[in-house]
Amino acid sequence: MTNSKKWQVRLFFVVWLVFIKLFIKDSLFGFLLLNTFLGYLPIEISFHIGKPHQNVLIFWGLTLLWLLFYPNAPYILTDLLHLSWLHPNDINGMLKLDGHIWFLYTCLLISALTCAFLGFWGLIHVAKAITAKIHVQMAFTNFLVTTGLICLSSIGLYIGRFLRVHTVYLITKPKFYLHMFANMWNREMIIFVVLMTIIQLVIYWIYTIIQDPQS
Repeated sequence: MTNSKKWQVRLFFVVWLVFIKLFIKDSLFGFLLLNTFLGYLPIEISFHIGKPHQNVLIFWGLTLLWLLFYPNAPYILTDLLHLSWLHPNDINGMLKLDGHIWFLYTCLLISALTCAFLGFWGLIHVAKAITAKIHVQMAFTNFLVTTGLICLSSIGLYIGRFLRVHTVYLITKPKFYLHMFANMWNREMIIFVVLMTIIQLVIYWIYTIIQDPQS
């Protein structure tokens, strides 16, 4: 991504966060401002990973920081389920033509799509940077690194969505939450992680098709 495009992304998020703050007054959707900001953080961090001649300690430090925050990017996709709070269907099961509902739907979808897709660009970029840094050019190495990061992010999604653990808690109280994570494994958790991994792998497949110069 060129520097001009990175600044486009930054400008978009500044304007969009201000818009959310000013125009979303529904208390049920007060989470959108914070979640959109958290979804932007790993995107910004990814811009600084893999620069030419980057110090190895800085590279791995930024990569670890990115990995801690990255699940916040696709996390907003799971917020789409909160639209049910608005009771968008009438008594006949048809969708209501209600301006307030569709306005919130639009805002939530814009945040979800921008954070998810730009965040996924960051994931692919970081995976390529890791592959280059470890100097392993075997076939499927980049795919394996990307898949590994996707699996980790799916686990992070579960932790944030159902254990309600914010990224900052991992830094302030690591021992307490490491014990919690060791006991979180169960059938429903694994199903959720597998499904989130499938969604992200499909997005990855779409990216590879779009970026193929022969397509």
